[in-house]
Amino acid sequence: MARIVTVYNAWRKPFDLVEMGYIRWLKMSEALACWGHEVDIATDEPTWHRLWGRRSEVRLGPRLRRIPLAAVRWDEYDMVKTLFHVGFETLERYHGTAHPLVISKLGSVVAPHDMEGVPFYGRQRARLYAVQERIARTSAYVTVISPPAQELWTECFGPTPEVLLVPGAVDREVPPPGPDPYPADGRPRCLFAGNVYFRQSQPEGNAVLMDKLNRLGALLTQRGARLYLLGTGDVRRLDRRHVTYLGSRSYGDAWDFMHHADVGIIVAPDRYLHNNETTKLYHYLRVGLPVVCEAGFPNEHLIAEAGLGLVTANGNIEAMAAGVAEALARPWDRDRAVRYILQHHTWDQRAAIYDALLARRSPPS
Repeated sequence: MARIVTVYNAWRKPFDLVEMGYIRWLKMSEALACWGHEVDIATDEPTWHRLWGRRSEVRLGPRLRRIPLAAVRWDEYDMVKTLFHVGFETLERYHGTAHPLVISKLGSVVAPHDMEGVPFYGRQRARLYAVQERIARTSAYVTVISPPAQELWTECFGPTPEVLLVPGAVDREVPPPGPDPYPADGRPRCLFAGNVYFRQSQPEGNAVLMDKLNRLGALLTQRGARLYLLGTGDVRRLDRRHVTYLGSRSYGDAWDFMHHADVGIIVAPDRYLHNNETTKLYHYLRVGLPVVCEAGFPNEHLIAEAGLGLVTANGNIEAMAAGVAEALARPWDRDRAVRYILQHHTWDQRAAIYDALLARRSPPS
């Protein structure tokens, strides 16, 4: 089996499973370890939280460990896997780009110019594109999450490095339902679980999401339901009369909010997303939660394939509210949706792509 190190950022913060980037970092590392590889997660997390008695919720299984980023010896590994643009920048900062097998995973692919559906603009988009140019010169493979991202990368950089298509996924085993975390007010619970962005990094997306959630929340209030927001991001524009903010919770705690919700909500931060999928969809379907999704995501077809939810026209919030009413009334085959996700969209299935790649290359040390 191979020795693998995974790299995301060099932030001095605890390794907590709140933000989806950290969740994916851990889950893919776990899945690679389950395939029999020895996997190190290289972090720059501080030790002060341990000194103050804080304990991380993260428990690592066999063949998986967290190590200090500054202590990594790149030549001791058979594969180096970076996450997102910042992961490759971290690899550059710590002098690991000379490794012969660097696989760079990207959440979004940007073009050399601003384009609709890719929510990065101007200088920020130009900086990300410059990172992609360095990835194209250095990495052995690039990983993207959707066919449009694969097409855009190839259009910009050609067939080398090879592009791997590895979409998002969800756990095969999830915690069973625990205590109901919602108020016992008798109103249907409609849950949006995910990042709503920050004004400093993606102000356009944040403004759009706040507007859509506020309008949808008002319409659902009129219908006797309640909209809840669970996740990270700037919520100062949220209308608390119609949307209840649950804060950002740990990954382990978030499952109860999905288990006990009545409908999972997905709204888009633009008219459509060109190449960035919605990861929350996998999690909603994994627990058998009916979904009402605003059109505009590359992976929205999963809803029809799972047979659990509706896709409504982008920008039509009234249609979304009507879709919620329909979703609440329809008898769904939730078990079928769960079986579909387990058959096609788990982390171990995604990690199999890397396992096969390693098997094709020279024997690992």
